[in-house]
Amino acid sequence: MLHRFSKFLAACTVLLILAGSLVTSHDAGLSVPDWPTSYGWNMFTFPPSMWVANIFYEHGHRLIASSVGFLTIIMALWLWRAESRGWLRWLGVAALVAVIAQGLLGGLTVLFFLPAAISTAHAGLAEIFFCITVAIALFTSPGWNAAAEPVDDLRLRRLATATTVLVYTQILIGATMRHTGAGLAIPDFPLMFGGLVPDHWNAKIAIHFAHRTGALVVTAAVIALFMSVRRHYRDRRELMRPAALLVALVAIQVTLGALTVLSLRNPWINSFHVVCGALVLTTSLVIALRTWRGRIANLSSLNADWIADRRRQNAPAGALRNTAARGRA
Repeated sequence: MLHRFSKFLAACTVLLILAGSLVTSHDAGLSVPDWPTSYGWNMFTFPPSMWVANIFYEHGHRLIASSVGFLTIIMALWLWRAESRGWLRWLGVAALVAVIAQGLLGGLTVLFFLPAAISTAHAGLAEIFFCITVAIALFTSPGWNAAAEPVDDLRLRRLATATTVLVYTQILIGATMRHTGAGLAIPDFPLMFGGLVPDHWNAKIAIHFAHRTGALVVTAAVIALFMSVRRHYRDRRELMRPAALLVALVAIQVTLGALTVLSLRNPWINSFHVVCGALVLTTSLVIALRTWRGRIANLSSLNADWIADRRRQNAPAGALRNTAARGRA
């Protein structure tokens, strides 16, 4: 049940990312100008009759965010009560801290009239929270402990980890581009002002160019990761399936990026581009975590041994004698 609940929370987070991207794509960030209230109303009693135009996107985003926050509280408490792995309990706490900080950043973006730095941080933290929820869903899955012998391949582990870092960096550049109004700084595609590189420059063009260049780097890394998995671990479904999915998602992501420019930033295309980017990130993360599974298992074992040693050291002498006597019997 905990695994199913964590998967449900991850799915709700996808919906939250879509809702947040629709707010930005529709320029609706200040359609509700106060926070944490909505036009002076309690957020949860704000009349639906007033959810009109861009207010619908901003207020809907707040309600979905509040729901995800409530679900995160449940998951953190559930992990702390039912999970024996201490590091996983603390990962639940990290998810709770992240969602609280995310809510505060969301409020600050409104109170300070959408500053690019805070808005970009808000977007970046959303991706981190999504990664944590996906990681918890993976760690609580039956297959995490029941899977075959862990893959212990240093090269693959480094490649998968580097790919995940590159994808997250690319998402941060994309968030900066969105929140600085640089989405159409280069208005044509695949060329740039009719050439392979821009023929003139400013800050927005540089950010947009960095995002396009980052897309090439990420695509190359994803292809390299897929080829490595396919060459050496074709029979390992826990690696091969997400690797194939990752290639498909990157192809869709590049297409959505191109359509975002060609459609002059159509709000829905732009928003699905953001969501697909988040799915690329978490799919790469799943591959990376599975390459680290053996190391994580060793860490859990060492932690359990350390706890057992501490308990033996702190146990009363009489209890230790009784334990030894039971052992001789």
